[in-house]
Formats: sequence, structure tokens, C-alpha cells
Amino acid sequence: MCLSGLDYFSTLGYQPAIAALAAGALAPLATLLLVAVTLCAALPVYRRVANESPHGQGSISMLERLLPHWKGKLFVLVLLGFAATDFMITITLSSADATAHIIENPFAPSWFHGQQVTITLVLILLLGALFLRGFHEVIGLAVGLVATYLLLNLVVIAVAVASLVNNPAPVDHWWLNLTATHSNPWMMIAIALIVFPKLALGLSGFETGVAVMPQIRNGAGDTEANPRGRVAGARKLLLTAALTMSVFLVFSSVVTTLLIPAPEFQPGGEANGRALSFLAHSMLGDGFGSIYDLSTILVLWFAGASALAGMLNLIPRYLPRFGMAPEWARAIRPLVLVLIAIAVAITILFEASVDAQGAAYATGVLVLMASAAVAVTISAKRQGQRWRTIGFGITSVIFIYTTGANVVERPDGIRIAGFFIAGIIVVSLVSRFRRSTELRATSVTLDEEAVRIIETSSRDSMVRIIAHEPVRLSAARYRHKLAHARMASHLPEDAPVVFIEIKVSDFSDFAQDISVSGTTRHGYKILQAEAPSVPTAIAAICLEIRDKTGVMPHIYFRWTEGNPVRNLLRFIFLGQGEIAPLTREVLREAEPAISKRPWVHVG
Repeated sequence: MCLSGLDYFSTLGYQPAIAALAAGALAPLATLLLVAVTLCAALPVYRRVANESPHGQGSISMLERLLPHWKGKLFVLVLLGFAATDFMITITLSSADATAHIIENPFAPSWFHGQQVTITLVLILLLGALFLRGFHEVIGLAVGLVATYLLLNLVVIAVAVASLVNNPAPVDHWWLNLTATHSNPWMMIAIALIVFPKLALGLSGFETGVAVMPQIRNGAGDTEANPRGRVAGARKLLLTAALTMSVFLVFSSVVTTLLIPAPEFQPGGEANGRALSFLAHSMLGDGFGSIYDLSTILVLWFAGASALAGMLNLIPRYLPRFGMAPEWARAIRPLVLVLIAIAVAITILFEASVDAQGAAYATGVLVLMASAAVAVTISAKRQGQRWRTIGFGITSVIFIYTTGANVVERPDGIRIAGFFIAGIIVVSLVSRFRRSTELRATSVTLDEEAVRIIETSSRDSMVRIIAHEPVRLSAARYRHKLAHARMASHLPEDAPVVFIEIKVSDFSDFAQDISVSGTTRHGYKILQAEAPSVPTAIAAICLEIRDKTGVMPHIYFRWTEGNPVRNLLRFIFLGQGEIAPLTREVLREAEPAISKRPWVHVG
């Protein structure tokens, strides 16, 4: 909870000031609306997401199942672009905000001013160094930092509430100002609804809450397919975090709105982006205020840890599986180095400006929350849960409205997210192209009949296999195929042959387990299997035959008609195309030793 809370709870550092700046005297009401959305909309959505996606992929994995083939893959890449916007900007924005707290502290050296970029880069590099050292150390630090931060916030809020109890004049002044400006209660609610999108950053911790689910221990008797203990722990985590944050949000908004003069919230004011810090210094002195600042700085800086943990969970679960990232992307340390390098580039590009990155952060958060709401709505409808479908549908409308309002008001966010999306898609497609001739089979299994067919059809330690497309399965077609192979490749008339047929499954998948079954059709012996790609499957099966039976496969093809470039693209995106040369290329990469490589004949 503390790991995800680094992202969620750290918004207390700037959320009260954002609410006061956006809503003025209506900030407490607008915050109550935010809390209502948190507890009645976001919390139920993500508790269901935790139940249906218990391995940390969140709503992205739920939506992936709704769209088949390349549509689903491209949709996932777009959502990963928004997730990257959310998580990466969390790292850079939080570090930049921590830098702002460092510079604005009264005890900070004067030469810190003007060094925002340098200080922010140092914080980001230190964060990366912690992850390189080890993940458990990061979690241990997160617990201590969050506990201290919440305790200090509790002290500041308690002192502020006691001050208002002893001297209620600010309450009376606030009430008179509120009723004079907004005499109609319905108009107050309408204004709170209008400014709500600006407060939506207070919802930012839910996606990281489900992203860290793999860190939750399974219960007794749990399986990977049904980790009930992990799901129960995640639901408890989300509920506890939401209730804790809701209490802090309401009280912090009330005390900051009532006790801080409105001009101080404006850009350049001492409470801009640091309302509770302003109260800590003014009510408890610069000594305590500096301790509070230090805690805020550490939590804001370390908020990037939860975001980094989310990226380290998402990327290995999607991109390498899609063939859209190298295999080393499954390893934590190389991936940390890549993500930290991207964070450094973003910081330099935006000059460590919190305001410049705020729109992108809000856009990433809101798009992911809207997608989660849509995913659980569809899930409830498919399971015939009428009332839950209606409830989640209303929640989807709320988040879609909030996302749309944010995009219209701050279009820079969608532009920045667009760069992340374009970058992920381009890099993914290039990686898919580069890895297209890998041996794309996680395993190959031959059933008993397949092994028997190979053993009975082998002669002189070789087995002759003819590739056949499983479209026309008549006896005449098999006779024609065999006659062509004997003529074009000079197969001996008395040599036994085996046909191999690969049915393309989901061609957008990169790799899968291949199960080979043996059968007899029209008197011809046949090996059949399903795989995302015909050439890579044939190559993998030939190597498995060689290793399992000790027989060297000779595979016979006929040339594919058509444009070679078009056939190459059909192979990359549809798993078919120019089968013969691509099978040979896959074998060449998989088996460097020529004498051990299965033979490819083309006529």
C-alpha cells in the first residue's frame, strides 16, 4: 500500500493548492465531490479490475481480451502509451515538484535558485540507483517514508483544526464570502462539477494500486490462475488507501482554504503548489516546517518509485510477449536504465517545469481510469449483471467527461501522450520486424502418433516432409502435391514421405506452445499443428524432430507466387507469405552448425 501510496498520497503536497486555485471558496465542496467520485466510482471500478486482472496488468489486459488479432495489439499499444505518459511523467513531475520544495525552503542555499534541472536530474538518477540495488529495499523505504509523511500531515491538519476551534473567525469569514458569491446551492454544485477535472489528479493512485499487485503475497492454496488471497489483499489495499486519502483530502482542503489568504495560492504566492507546507511553516515554525518539507520532498521524489514499479510490471508482460521488445526487456536492471534515460530526456526537454508536465500527467491518469471504467462495464454486461452494468456505465460517463474536459482545456497533455504512443508503436513495430525470424515457439510437443509416424517414415536417419497448406484436403490435392515434390525435388519414387500442415492461429501473437499431432488422411501420413507463423512453426517442429528422434528432417517446399516484398509483409503481419526462404532463415539463426541444421529443399 505504501508503494502505491507514494504516488497516491504524495498528491497531498499540491492537491489542496490546486483545489483552492481552481474553486476558490468552493474548494471544500469541490473536494467533497472528488471524495465521492473516489469512493463511489473509482474504488468499485478498481476493486473489480483487481479481481479480473490479478497479475498487475490492470484494465489493459481486460480490454486486450475484447479485441482480437492486430486490433487488440494496437489498442494495447495505445493504452501502454497513455500508461507510459502517466508513469513516466509521475517520475519527472514528482521529482521536479520535490526540487521546487527544496528551492523554496527558507534554509536552502541561495545558489539553488536557477538549478531546477540539475537538482531534478540528480533525484531521478538516485531513484534509478535504488532500483538497481534491489526492489525489496525500495519497498522498505516506501513504508517508512509514507508513514512519516502521513503522520506529519496529521500533525499539521490537527493543529490547523485546533486553531479554527479556538478562533472560528476564519470560518465565519469564509461562510460570508461563500454565500455572498454563491447564493444558490445548485449553482455551487454546478461550479464544483465544472472545476472537478482540475482536481482529478487526486485520483492518481488507483492504477499504481493494481500495478503493484504482483508484490502481494498469495494465500494458502492459491494458484497462478486463481490467486484469491492476492485479490483479497489488493481489494483491502485499495479500500484502505482510498479511505485514508479521502479523510486527508477533505480536512486539508478545509484548513488550507480557511486559513491561507487567497492571493497566496496564485502563481508566485508562497502557498502555490505547497499549501500544507505553508501552514506547517506559519503555524509550527520554520524548524517543523523544514522537517515537513523534507518529508514532502522525499515522498514526492520517491513517488517515482511506484511509477517505475508499474512500468517494470507492465512492459515485460506485454511488449516481449508481442515480439515488440527484445528479450532483455524482461530483466529489471536493463529496463531500469532505459526508463531512467527516458526520464532524464523528459526532464531536460521540459526544463523540470511542474506546470508544463501537469497536463500530460492528468491526461494519462484520466485515460487509464476511463478505460478501466469501460472495461468493467463491458465485463459486467457480459456476465449479465444489470445493475452493476448501469452503475459502471455511469462511472464511465463521469470519467469520459472528465477526460474530455481536461483534453479540451489543456490540449498539451494529449500532444505529449501522442509522442509516447507514437514512440511505443514505432519502436514496437521495428522490434517485431527485427525479431520476426526468431524461433518463435515457447515449446514444441509431439504426441505419440506423431512420433510413431516419424519413426516409421524415416529411412537412412532422415525423414522427408512435404509442406502442405491445410486449405484443400482432398485426396487429389495430396497426390498432386506429392507428384510435384517428386518431380521438382527429385524425390525417389519409393521414398516414404510425411506431410506437415500448419494452421495459423492468432497471427498477431509472437510465440506460443506448439502441440504437434499425427494423423492419417486418404492414406497419407500427416503432422498437424497450430501456430502464429507458418515458417517459424515448421522450423521449430523440424528441430524438435531432430532432437527427440535423432532423425534429420528434410523439408520440401514449392516457391510461393507473388511479389517478394508483399509476401514478406504477409509473413510479418499475417504469419504466412514466402514460406520456404523464411523457414530456412529461421533455421539458420536457430542452428549455427550447418551439419546439424535440418535441410530445406525448394522447387
